[in-house]
Amino acid sequence: MIPFNKPPYTGRENEHVLAALKSGKLSGDGAYTYKCHEWFENTLPCNKALLTPSCTQALEMAALLIDIKPGDEVIMPSYTFVSTANAFVLRGARIVFVDIRPDTMNMDERKIEAAITDKTKAIVPVHYAGVACEMREIMSLAERYGLFVIEDAAQGMMSKYENKALGTIGHLAAFSFHETKNYTSGGEGGLLIINDVAFKERAEVIREKGTNRSQFFRGMVDKYSWVDVGSSYLPSELQAAYLWAQLEESERIKGDRLSTWKKYYSGLSHLVDKGKIGLPSIPDNCEHNAHMFYIKVKNNDERSNLMQNLKSNDIASAFHYVPLHTSKAGSCYGKFVGDDEFTTKEAERLLRLPLWYDMPDEFVEKIISSIADFYN
Repeated sequence: MIPFNKPPYTGRENEHVLAALKSGKLSGDGAYTYKCHEWFENTLPCNKALLTPSCTQALEMAALLIDIKPGDEVIMPSYTFVSTANAFVLRGARIVFVDIRPDTMNMDERKIEAAITDKTKAIVPVHYAGVACEMREIMSLAERYGLFVIEDAAQGMMSKYENKALGTIGHLAAFSFHETKNYTSGGEGGLLIINDVAFKERAEVIREKGTNRSQFFRGMVDKYSWVDVGSSYLPSELQAAYLWAQLEESERIKGDRLSTWKKYYSGLSHLVDKGKIGLPSIPDNCEHNAHMFYIKVKNNDERSNLMQNLKSNDIASAFHYVPLHTSKAGSCYGKFVGDDEFTTKEAERLLRLPLWYDMPDEFVEKIISSIADFYN
């Protein structure tokens, strides 16, 4: 069976994890954590980077930082993972869903303004498949209405919008290092990016259980104490060590994935010409990271048949999110503004194909051939 995903592994993870084990410092914010923080702050670049145990927790930190309160409204696409909404629902916010664009599967920037009310606190663009939302328009709207922008860049590490790294455009951003992402910190992991310097000091406090412990270790206070709300948002040093091995090879991993992505695109384009499928669309002002390769089929029934056909050929495939506004919790904690012209329809057409670091070319060729045979 060709698996849908394999966690990236470069070969140096063992070396760095063993070094972390021998260091005597296993809890968060050790030497490897600081190396990772420095890499993000210099490479992206950003004002402040803070590793977290997951992207979910990075989003929860962002909700705390912008002081979400009961009754606030947060605008986001319905086509996203549940954590995007949960982080704000946990603070009492009402989620306002807007439709997506069929070309990129991202929130339609043209639908946002109609969803803004006097209760709106933030906009949360989700960069689907590592392809950027139209951030210029979103940031303009946010500035006009005095709103925060929190980028859900879970899938967007090493992608760019107008030559600027995703996650460095909004006030705050969250990334994922889950094993399904381009880079992992050992299966789980996340990152909070702080671009607005006003959040920098408080973010450290929230991450350290509401204490000024980080300031204490820097010698800024003579003892640390509880100064704000917070929780335990530090990953272990082993996670940071695993991630460091991947950051050392970040360009190689990205290049390898892009090569596979391009093979898919080239090999399946003839089916687009025949009107059988649709392929991903990458806007000219975006540089993607090959996080995902998907095709779009006629409808849900055709997708089910194709998935079964691929399975019979020992190929795993997967659809993606069930739109949140159609779920039990989504209807309770959120509302959809405007028409659902594309969200549900496009979600039911999308099928993701296997794509992972160091994927053999013969696997890609077999998958392309199997899809072609299905339509022939």
